[in-house]
Amino acid sequence: MLRVILLYLSTAGWARSLVTNWSFARNMARRFVAGDTIDEALEAVALLNKKDHYTTLDHLGENVTNTEEALQSTDTYIEVIRLLYEAGAASGVSVKLTQLGLGLDYDLCLSNLRCIATRADEYGMFVRIDMEDSPTVDETLQIYHQLREEGFTNLGAVIQSYLYRSEEDVRSLLESGTPIRLCKGAYKEPEDIAFPKKEDVDANFDVLTRMLIS
Repeated sequence: MLRVILLYLSTAGWARSLVTNWSFARNMARRFVAGDTIDEALEAVALLNKKDHYTTLDHLGENVTNTEEALQSTDTYIEVIRLLYEAGAASGVSVKLTQLGLGLDYDLCLSNLRCIATRADEYGMFVRIDMEDSPTVDETLQIYHQLREEGFTNLGAVIQSYLYRSEEDVRSLLESGTPIRLCKGAYKEPEDIAFPKKEDVDANFDVLTRMLIS
């Protein structure tokens, strides 16, 4: 139930307005959001770097509705990569493929991610491909493998422990030497695809963690 509520709030305009305009809510959000602007995000990165933390920046947003929005998101990421490099930041970027047009056209998304990965590679920067809801998993992994086959070694993937399929996905990705970030998963999924109980998600997270460590 909590997941359903949080997912609803993530897409509700009134909730975003509340967080944006209410100082208490903004202070709470600061634990998770580096800033409303790239300058604020760069300041947050600099503070974390001083504590010897490597960071990754995610330009919030997903499920663009047209090609222009997908291209704008791509340009934003390329600009963020440039600014991180010029600031000497110890940071990479994380991208959601629906923000790059995955829901519109596979080849559009592939091209956009290729542009981002190319610029990041020029600057010696890492790109993490975020994982989204279950209908996007196969195409997300397909795009990752396609770009790896093209020679991009600065890419990594995310696996969600609440999906039944994740153990097999981790095993396959490890065989190809993929840098993996493990998370629990935040989307509302049917019970035939994902573990419905938190304790089962946690237990599978432990299983996958042991696989990564070993």
